[in-house]
Amino acid sequence: MSNTNESAAARDAANWAKSVTRLDVSEVPEGATGINVAGKRLASPIQGFGKMWQKTYQVRLPRSTTSAADLITLWKQRFPEFWPEGNHFYGPLTGIAPGEVALVEGTLPGKLKLSTGVMVLYADDESFTLMTPQGHVFAGWITFSAAEQDGETVAQAQVLMRASDPIFELGLMMGGHKQEDMFWDTTLRNVAAHFEVTDPEVNTAVVCVDKKRQWKRWTNVWHSAAIRSTVYMMNAPFRALAGMFHRKRATS
Repeated sequence: MSNTNESAAARDAANWAKSVTRLDVSEVPEGATGINVAGKRLASPIQGFGKMWQKTYQVRLPRSTTSAADLITLWKQRFPEFWPEGNHFYGPLTGIAPGEVALVEGTLPGKLKLSTGVMVLYADDESFTLMTPQGHVFAGWITFSAAEQDGETVAQAQVLMRASDPIFELGLMMGGHKQEDMFWDTTLRNVAAHFEVTDPEVNTAVVCVDKKRQWKRWTNVWHSAAIRSTVYMMNAPFRALAGMFHRKRATS
């Protein structure tokens, strides 16, 4: 009996990412910048600033189209394909796996670019969880899962989050929450469309878990991926000139 328990514990441990102090980005794929991820710490809701929210998004698929296990397998393998247009997830070619770091290029209200990323905290045959780094819009976890209920397969995305800093908290209050809801609504609709489900209905449930703001975390603004991404974009002409100068010196 003890050997069975030890084997089960070992299998479960393999589904978790190994403990890391700071994130490492070994390779930056074409199309990504790679900023705001390397060297950053992971940030749970405990490290966030704003109110804590739990958001649950579900879409139901006919059981005949896919099983829960097959849906999760597909979702892990083709995760970037289901994201809304204008947002890019640069994950490993092998798909979602514990400990993998993925880069994210997104868009904020006002068409501001956001360069950030996530780490795969947990992944098994039934679910997988992504965790955000310092500077992300929110500090938290996003868990994707599937279950079979009443002859249907239910795909679910659940977010537990706090805005990372006061600026992001204000942004969420002024339309950011609505954009976040639309993002995952579109993602689940894209999952359903893959299985040829027409006009899928996404159910959304939002609960404020903690109404208090953690004012001691206001200094998180120093890591703001939005501010750093904007500065990076503004410096693009100078980086281009510097590159031309170095290339000219190398050929002279």
